[in-house]
Amino acid sequence: MDRPDAPALTESIAATLDWWREAGVDCAYLDEAQRWLAEPESEKKPAARVVKKAPPSPEPEKPRIGGDPAGWPQDLATFRSWWLEEPTLDLVGGQRIPPRGEVGAKLMVLVAMPEEEDTETLLSGPHGRLIANMAQAMGIAPDQLCVASALPRHMALPDWQALARDGMGDVLRHHLSLAAPERLLVLGTDILPLLRHDPAQASPGIQEILVGDRALPVLAGYAPAHLLEHARVRARLWQQWLDWTDDERR
Repeated sequence: MDRPDAPALTESIAATLDWWREAGVDCAYLDEAQRWLAEPESEKKPAARVVKKAPPSPEPEKPRIGGDPAGWPQDLATFRSWWLEEPTLDLVGGQRIPPRGEVGAKLMVLVAMPEEEDTETLLSGPHGRLIANMAQAMGIAPDQLCVASALPRHMALPDWQALARDGMGDVLRHHLSLAAPERLLVLGTDILPLLRHDPAQASPGIQEILVGDRALPVLAGYAPAHLLEHARVRARLWQQWLDWTDDERR
C-alpha cells in the first residue's frame, strides 16, 4: 500500500496557523518587549562604566574625657583649676562650676551637676540649701563638708552610659582620691554608672567603692530635686544616714 506524500513545509505551517486561529489565538505574546530589528549602530548605548568607590574614611577618634591620665593634677587645688580649663571636660560648652570643700572632709556630697542658675558657686540655689540643712542636722560643720558634682556644668539630658564609657567615671574617681573624704553621700542614682555600679540593679544604699587603694564608704540616695518633692524619700534617706553613722553616735 502506497503511503501518501508528506505535506509540503508551507502547507504544514499554514495548517498550524489555521489551527491556532480557529482556537482564537492570532498573536504571540511575551512578558518582555523585544526588538524585531537590530538596534542601529548610532543608537547603541555604550556599556556602563563601573566606578569603584573609595572606602569611607575612618572617623577621627574621639578624645577621651580628661585626656591622658598621666597629666592629671595630683592635688585638689590644682584639680579645681584643671576642672575649669581642661578642653575635653567642656562637654556642651558654657560656664563650668568648681567643687568646694577641703581635703579629708568628714562628708563629701556628690550630685550629678550644678544647678541651672549656678554661676560661680556650686549649688547656690534650693538644692544647695537642702544639702546645707542636711549637713547641719547631721552635725557636720561647713568646713567639714565637701560639695562636688559629677559634671562640670548643667546639662539637659546627659547620656551617663556614654559618659562612663568615654572616661568621665575615671575623672570622678580621681577627684574622689584627691578629696579623700571620710564618707561619700551620692545624691542621684544616675551618677552610679560612673562609679561602676550597674544601673539595672536597685540603688545600692550603703556600700563601699575602691578609690585608689582605699575603700570609701558610700551612701547612695535620690537627687536633690526628688528629695525636695517627696517627704517620705527624705525620711528614708535620713534613716539610712542614722543607720550608717550609728557607730559614731554611740
